[in-house]
Amino acid sequence: MGQGPIRVMVVDDSAVVRQVLGAMVSSEPGLELIGAHSDPLFAQKAMAQNWPDVLILDVEMPRMDGVTFLRQIMSTRPTPVVICSTLTTANASTTLEAMQAGAFEIIEKPNASVRDQLQAQRQRLISAVKSAARANVHALARKVTPTSVVPLPMGLEADKAKPVRAMSETTDRIVAVGTSTGGTQALEFLLSRLPVTAPGMVIVQHMPEAYTLAFAERLNQVCQVRVKQAQDGERIISGQALIAPGGRHLQVRRQGAYYYAVVKDGPPVSRHRPSVNVLFASVAHHAGPNAVGIIMTGMGDDGARGMLEMKQAGATTYAQDEASCVVFGMPREAIKLHAVDQILPLDELHDALMGRISAKGRRTAAAQPA
Repeated sequence: MGQGPIRVMVVDDSAVVRQVLGAMVSSEPGLELIGAHSDPLFAQKAMAQNWPDVLILDVEMPRMDGVTFLRQIMSTRPTPVVICSTLTTANASTTLEAMQAGAFEIIEKPNASVRDQLQAQRQRLISAVKSAARANVHALARKVTPTSVVPLPMGLEADKAKPVRAMSETTDRIVAVGTSTGGTQALEFLLSRLPVTAPGMVIVQHMPEAYTLAFAERLNQVCQVRVKQAQDGERIISGQALIAPGGRHLQVRRQGAYYYAVVKDGPPVSRHRPSVNVLFASVAHHAGPNAVGIIMTGMGDDGARGMLEMKQAGATTYAQDEASCVVFGMPREAIKLHAVDQILPLDELHDALMGRISAKGRRTAAAQPA
């Protein structure tokens, strides 16, 4: 993208939504509305003449759905896409497909009082568009191919619902992961490469409340480790990854030799609920040197202070590198605080998680420019 205004195109079958979003974009300094179209086929023709820097896209539309259109874009000319969709349980899996296909952000589109409620979300939408324009589109377009998923051993799929007894005896260490924008793809890339012997994991992915259960269920279908939405009081065991429920904080507590998930309400922390800082701080307090912390792609600074607490408590800490991040914000802030032992590309994080990469990287992280 050059130095001119960010060129934005809106694709939505609702005339009201096109009008409201178009007016928001047109009135914002630094943004330029280059088109508002009722479906992807009209948008395709317009994009052939004037390609946008950012696309605001609906999911449910006539003639071609938004997910199909998104996949086409990401396979031909990767472009940041902000999904503006109705968030309901019924279409959560569809919208998750959009996130997996490379959507940068999802903004809730209300069922009623569309004009007023979209106006109330103006700042979030504008912020998402501006951040999307700076995104690493090559990381956004990264896809997990069937060949990249480690095949399941014979009979394992049937056993995933009931962990093997040996896996449940004790948890020597736990892994805490925090991520946001771009994290749905990055987490699938990471988790699908882990064996059933992986340490127990607790994960915060910034995601709307309606999606975390469907997201966990989707990951569980493509991973050897069991992936599920965390429940309060649940044991953290080897071979299992617990994802924080949307709208609630996830913490860790220790009782005897075991670690347990704590799911609780509370105000947003670092502007998020669940918050990576909340998770990391509890892991620092209860697990200390028995923990590994990983901070991944995402906007903002959530997780930086918590990761510093983990490092000070003796945990080993890793950050995803800039080249493989969709947005380098969260890892960058943790690096600035000297909270990171080592900075690694996405395709090496699974080795770090499994303990195959040592913590000798303190100098590596410290040497990075702030």
